[in-house]
Amino acid sequence: MTNSPQTDGITAARLDRATVAANFDDLYPDFDAHEARVAADRCYFCYDAPCITACPTAIDIPLFIRQIQAGMPDAAAHTILSQNILGSMCARVCPTETLCEGACVREAAEGNPVEIGRLQRYATDQLLLVNDHPFTRAAETGKRIAVVGAGPAGLGCAHRLAMKGHNVTIFDAHAKPGGLNEYGIAAYKAANNIAQIEVDWLMGIGGIEIVTGKALGKDLSLDGLKGEYDAVFLGMGLAGVNALDIDGAEKTGVRDAVDFIADLRQTDDLTTLPIGRHVVVIGGGMTAVDAAVQSRLLGAEHVTMVYRRGREAMAASDYELDHAATEGVKLITDAAPVAVHGNGAAREIEFGYTSSGPNGLEMTGETFRLRADNVFKAIGQTLEGAPATLSIERGKIVIDATGKTSLAGVWAGGDCATGGEDLTVTAVAQGRDAAEDIHAALSQ
Repeated sequence: MTNSPQTDGITAARLDRATVAANFDDLYPDFDAHEARVAADRCYFCYDAPCITACPTAIDIPLFIRQIQAGMPDAAAHTILSQNILGSMCARVCPTETLCEGACVREAAEGNPVEIGRLQRYATDQLLLVNDHPFTRAAETGKRIAVVGAGPAGLGCAHRLAMKGHNVTIFDAHAKPGGLNEYGIAAYKAANNIAQIEVDWLMGIGGIEIVTGKALGKDLSLDGLKGEYDAVFLGMGLAGVNALDIDGAEKTGVRDAVDFIADLRQTDDLTTLPIGRHVVVIGGGMTAVDAAVQSRLLGAEHVTMVYRRGREAMAASDYELDHAATEGVKLITDAAPVAVHGNGAAREIEFGYTSSGPNGLEMTGETFRLRADNVFKAIGQTLEGAPATLSIERGKIVIDATGKTSLAGVWAGGDCATGGEDLTVTAVAQGRDAAEDIHAALSQ
């Protein structure tokens, strides 16, 4: 190996293949049957279980844990998947520390919750890996529904509609289905192609066709879909990225963090993926954390996350920020980018310190510079392709509690719609609930 973490500039193969493979292996190993039952034994099986209330898909968590305890993981998987059809990926990517596990009684009493996420993964993975689909399709209704977006919301909606006997066509702009689960999640959270395995398993219900390479506003029109299908569900996520409006933002080495993560997820040999010796990530959400951590795992020597406000305002959880720190990522808060410096390519990025004043966030006038071969922008994503005829609020499609939009016959859910928390599990819940409302409307 000729390159190393100390090699200057942007280059591939900073680490040997074995080290990279180990770095991007599953963050947590699977439970075996004994470990799962021991973990399940810690559950109090609360009557008014706060973990259920904290779960956006309202999985009966005490029930599925009791089923694992009783040696019935298949029954546990059915309990989970009846509420959350993407239960395997959600077990990996959900911020359980702030949702179900954060609400666990043992967390409140001991600071050590029941490992709900790993137990959910133990149950659901067994069905996926043997391709056992526990749901059956109702008699065909003859109704046809178009779903735009093959991410968590679209897949959740499509599966529930297909299960009720409707025929569903999913359109997606990417070459592969899965949405953020396939393109936007850190590779070590979705190792061994689990996102595609889950999609293939979900398709076992039948009645669903996936058409890739089709984007709303480019290859598809909402009017056209409404004319051809009995209902339309929009779950295309947020495809646009906020611009970094500073001098030098166009320089080589400056790119969107979501594109970097997508490239990483679609690269078979990660030793061929170039990364800088000095990497700076701008942002404070999960995309920023994933880009920063994976830069380190590829061999970047110095990786720094910079956020314009304090740590308490960051969208990423303390758990994820602490994990980034253990991987060697440095965090700087209360600083905003001012300019990228370099002759054609990024060499340094300048920041100005910030403070909260009477007029909101203000620059203090003090600045500093960080060396930067790569600058990854993780400063928020935007809605693209939504027709002007839809009601939009704060950059998202307005929906009611059932997923209805302002246009008759059109529903929406997931990151592109209001009412969610930009979480995989919330997107699945919105897609599922919209499907129930679509089914009710088509059954009248």
